[in-house]
Amino acid sequence: MKFLKLFNQSIVGLLFFSSSLYSAVQIIQPSENAYEEIQEAFILAEPGDVIRLTSGTFNLQDSLSLDIEGVQVEGEGMDQTVLNFADQQSGAQGLSVTSDNVTLQDFSINNAKGDAIKVKGVTNIKFLRVKTEWTNGPSPENGAYGLYPVESTNVLIDGCVAIGASDAGIYVGQSKNIIVRNSRAEFNVAGIEIENSYYADVFNNVATNNTGGILVFDLPGLPQQGGHHVRVFNNRSIGNNTDNFAPEGNIVGEVPRGTGIIIQANSDVEIFNNEIGDNDTVNIAVVTYGSETEDETYYPHPKSIQIHSNKFGPTGYNPDTSKGELAKILFELSEGNMPDIFWDGLLPISQLIFGQPEEEKMIISNNGDATVLAIKPIGYMVPFLDPAILDINEFDGEISPLAKVEFDETF
Repeated sequence: MKFLKLFNQSIVGLLFFSSSLYSAVQIIQPSENAYEEIQEAFILAEPGDVIRLTSGTFNLQDSLSLDIEGVQVEGEGMDQTVLNFADQQSGAQGLSVTSDNVTLQDFSINNAKGDAIKVKGVTNIKFLRVKTEWTNGPSPENGAYGLYPVESTNVLIDGCVAIGASDAGIYVGQSKNIIVRNSRAEFNVAGIEIENSYYADVFNNVATNNTGGILVFDLPGLPQQGGHHVRVFNNRSIGNNTDNFAPEGNIVGEVPRGTGIIIQANSDVEIFNNEIGDNDTVNIAVVTYGSETEDETYYPHPKSIQIHSNKFGPTGYNPDTSKGELAKILFELSEGNMPDIFWDGLLPISQLIFGQPEEEKMIISNNGDATVLAIKPIGYMVPFLDPAILDINEFDGEISPLAKVEFDETF
């Protein structure tokens, strides 16, 4: 009996091993029925299956959706396998994913009617060498987001490209455990945006020709708030001077042309070892969420921000005073000599009077010959008082490095 039990266990194990070793690979080529073939493959897939799209252009008229876990969707290269939605008739996205343990790699999605790829509510999602693009250039008619994972855990974006989004090219929102690396965002309103998220590493990326290069935001009225522990390092955020083309009413519509990095209402953010320059308005801005909100749980002020060891290039030579008050205030207070780093200085009233807790103070250190301008709100409101801090040494302090974001990338 013992031998028979061991034999049966071995057979089950062998069958399981064989099943995982020989997972189905379905190959789909461009054709007049490409949408039906791809969507059918998504519906009938089993965990562990690979759906391979060959080189060529797939002309699709409706949104694709995947809700089977453990599936890998792969092309033959982002410039070889193109899913083209220029004639899309229905659906809010190009591709929607709502299942765990999914890998998307080596293909492009062009001209989606709405967002290019939306991933919602999943654990373990990988974007590897995926490109999203609207090919008609910057336009408010373009979809809002390129890569768009939200409400998810363990998000990896590696070697990707995002072009032409009317909101953000690479956006991760209301998520935790996030890595965005080795990617390029160009000609979007926001190049790379981390919003209302916890534990994110953004590194080795290039953000250029956007309105704003890299945004770390926290907004009210969302289920997950209090964004924290975000590291932005070893990136190049340069030449982000595209006019803002967001549709009317979008929050990113307030981002002035020519901003390298914006931190809004987040805590525990570390910005280091970046190259930031050739941005028309300002290289780094640290700001409070300035609009009215009925969300009583929302904390609108940034805190515990560390900016160190960055290399700054020219900025402020053509400030965009058409969007919000940021550039106007900067230009007025600096008398046209725009700083590399700006902080609006807004704090809760109690902290304006008694000062910030030490652990919440901003630290700016070892940034070469970078300049700073920080508003002193009381001085700004009361005549004859100094309205600004211009001495960068007032923000000197000991850096407390944030922890590296790590999770299992082999799912």
